[in-house]
Amino acid sequence: MVPMKTSAELEPDGYRELLADLKDRVRATQVRAARAANTQVLRLYWSVGRDILDRQERAGWGSKVVTRLAADLGREFPDQRGWSRTNLLYMRKVAEIWPTEPEFVQQAVGRLPWGHVTVLLDRLDTRAERDWYAERAAEGGWTRAVLEHYIKAGLRSSMGAAPTNFTSVLEGADSELAQQLVKDPYLFEHLGLVAHQNERDIEQALMDRLQDTLLELGRGMAFVGRQVRLTVPDTTSSRVDEFYVDMLFFHLEQLRYVVVELKVGDFEPAHLGQLGTYVAIVDDQLRHDEIHAPTVGILLCTGKNGSTVRYALASTSAPIAVAEYSGLPADARAALPSSDELNAIVDAELEEHPLLESPQGP
Repeated sequence: MVPMKTSAELEPDGYRELLADLKDRVRATQVRAARAANTQVLRLYWSVGRDILDRQERAGWGSKVVTRLAADLGREFPDQRGWSRTNLLYMRKVAEIWPTEPEFVQQAVGRLPWGHVTVLLDRLDTRAERDWYAERAAEGGWTRAVLEHYIKAGLRSSMGAAPTNFTSVLEGADSELAQQLVKDPYLFEHLGLVAHQNERDIEQALMDRLQDTLLELGRGMAFVGRQVRLTVPDTTSSRVDEFYVDMLFFHLEQLRYVVVELKVGDFEPAHLGQLGTYVAIVDDQLRHDEIHAPTVGILLCTGKNGSTVRYALASTSAPIAVAEYSGLPADARAALPSSDELNAIVDAELEEHPLLESPQGP
């Protein structure tokens, strides 16, 4: 009797590579299709809001008309959940904030799911704030929970807010660029009660979720290494001093090394001496003067006295920022998508847009 061949034996050469490539292409097409469909839904919603707003302003329609429209549209499209009175009022507000279609659909806010848009409407007061958070959410692929958390935490006001000595030790234009790299505070996902952990535990936790760490540190930050060994030989003897940088990053847009040091507990002036030494070594040994901007350091601690920080920064020549850090609260932990969850983006977007699920949809 001839033994049956296994599925692996039946596969021709290159089959697995082809299958993997096809899966990637299908997923990419699904994402593009979902984004295109999302744009159409947002365009429809904006146009509905524009019509309601125009008629209320020009023809004197009262608020009861919205209630009637919701009922009539709900009867016409019973499988679609997007025609409630509340949602129609959201559409009206969208048209009021972004008066023309291109201002809405062709901007960052037009790349977000409708659920994200309603968060911007509910949680923020000005168009400038809504556009700012919409751009970050679209770039970072934030979930709705992450968007809500960063709004509540005041991310916009924290950007560039960390105390630094950049203006005194870096040239004007470079000082402004370096300031954009830092914020205060940093909110690292899943750290929990940082006061009850040591620096190595926190560092390990950050490395375990490197993707989240890079997202919080900012766009364009690439990870170089953890506990990076730096050596300084003594020119008069055989002695070699060794130092270990907690985390070393490289900013791809600004072309500069960023040295990050973690300290559990309140800021102490002595911390700057250690970090300043690391920054100087990296700047001398790793940086290429002709292509790289000056190296900067970020000291992350769990508490600080602002006045003490300012005095300490004034006494060091190394470009350094000092910021606080903590973990996200329980209701926001695990909100950032893992690599496995990214494959479910299409399903998540469709769930937020009931119009896309129905053959009666536009």
